[in-house]
Amino acid sequence: MIMKIKLHSIVHIFSISALCSLFTTQIVNVDAADTYGDPRRFEKDIQAFKNADKTQNPPNGAIVCIGSSSMRGWHDNIKSDLSPLTIIPRGFGGSNMNDALYYADEIVIPYKPRAVVVYEGDNDIAQGIAPERIRDTFITFVDKIHAHYPGARVYFISIKPSPSRWELWQEMKQANKLIAEVCSNAELLTYIDVASEMLDSEGEPKADIFLEDELHMNRKGYLIWRTVLRPILLEKEISFEKK
Repeated sequence: MIMKIKLHSIVHIFSISALCSLFTTQIVNVDAADTYGDPRRFEKDIQAFKNADKTQNPPNGAIVCIGSSSMRGWHDNIKSDLSPLTIIPRGFGGSNMNDALYYADEIVIPYKPRAVVVYEGDNDIAQGIAPERIRDTFITFVDKIHAHYPGARVYFISIKPSPSRWELWQEMKQANKLIAEVCSNAELLTYIDVASEMLDSEGEPKADIFLEDELHMNRKGYLIWRTVLRPILLEKEISFEKK
């Protein structure tokens, strides 16, 4: 049985690897594929969230759900799907783990969340980011959240398989594995495997749960996410829900 250890210990262990990896990358090729783009390309999306907050300020102590287009595509139904939990949806399409890290100061931390649900990694792999770097960036994201709210729980939704990115599935599986290992050794982190339920009996993505682009999910896909995610969140979060 693996003992739970403090997250800062994990951060310390992996941060050394991350720094070495980054240093090597910069020496070999500054324009290497394993380099995140400028997060500021999402300024308009983030400003739209902030403008909406001025109209209706989200409640403190809720669950913030941040992520890429798969999270953004859930915005219309996520509150009812995860009811009675209080959800603040903050997905912005095209984002990666580094973008979530960059904008956590603006669309996560100000809401004083008791928990954060993250879906990133899909675009990271498609952009050529190594699984190890995705893991390290996730750890830094968690570290940022815990610097403000040490007791906040963080849930990572596994990177999903999709027909359009099937050739990248092995790298995605590796990123999932690395992040699952981090979560298994940290009390406040939970890895949520939605990927397994999105595969058919042949181990390939279920064709009927995707839109025509074969990347983004239709309602059937989100119902799988709801079925997997909701019981886990209810078990861990319902006692913290404000009456």
